[in-house]
Amino acid sequence: MESQDPYSIFDAWYAEARASEPNDSNAMALATANAAGAPSVRMVLLKGHGPDADGKGGFIFYTNMESRKGVELEENPHVALLFHWKSLRRQIRIEGPVSRVSEATADAYFASRPRDSQLGAWASDQSRPLDTSQTFEARFIEAKTRFEGQDVPRPPHWGGSIVNPTRIEFWLDREFRLHERWIFDRDGDGWRKQMLYP
Repeated sequence: MESQDPYSIFDAWYAEARASEPNDSNAMALATANAAGAPSVRMVLLKGHGPDADGKGGFIFYTNMESRKGVELEENPHVALLFHWKSLRRQIRIEGPVSRVSEATADAYFASRPRDSQLGAWASDQSRPLDTSQTFEARFIEAKTRFEGQDVPRPPHWGGSIVNPTRIEFWLDREFRLHERWIFDRDGDGWRKQMLYP
């Protein structure tokens, strides 16, 4: 692993995953913790990344900010991400603080989503108890009627988050558990690179 820039390595690996993974190559596990430190994890989708993403640099995902993950992001803004591309026998771990993307970035991404996904963001009280699926379907129809003939605006409770990495680890599977691991730790404006035992 010759590069000293973890973003360029990520770009190369991600391009290979986009070409070879059969479904959701942008899926990543997001681990959060609440104010008491109790962890939870779920899959989300990467929707932007790079050293200049949203003017901050990092890895972007979107969610209902009133969901469990949204509340935990607010209570404890330190997270971990994991990409696992099984067919490539590779994984990337990312750790760092999380913050909100700009309103303009969130608006632009929301506007690019399919209309039904936009309406679903208005209809869903994500992570909260639901009595029947019919209730959710009725709320979806209500949102559809409400915004008939007009653009669907981004709900105030829906937005994006960006993870600004302080640590990025690349793991490459090798035979007989002789795996290759490289860690990049943030060091001022640059990165400190170190190989790890598998």
